[in-house]
Amino acid sequence: MKSKSCWSERRRLALAGAALLLCAACAPVQPWERGRLAQPHMALDADPLLSAMNEHVYSSKEAASGGASPAGGGCGCN
Repeated sequence: MKSKSCWSERRRLALAGAALLLCAACAPVQPWERGRLAQPHMALDADPLLSAMNEHVYSSKEAASGGASPAGGGCGCN
């Protein structure tokens, strides 16, 4: 029975740790901070149009989906 209580204790600690991590990621953004976050160098993707084009070319050549786009044929036509 000792191993079962150890497992439930580990489970509780893991859930508590996950809850703390999720709560730590939430932060209010003040109005004067929004301008800084909206700058181009803060974007996850520097050039979304170029990335979309590269993803399309890759998925067309590989004849497989790239993860964020639907599957396409090998000829490049949709």
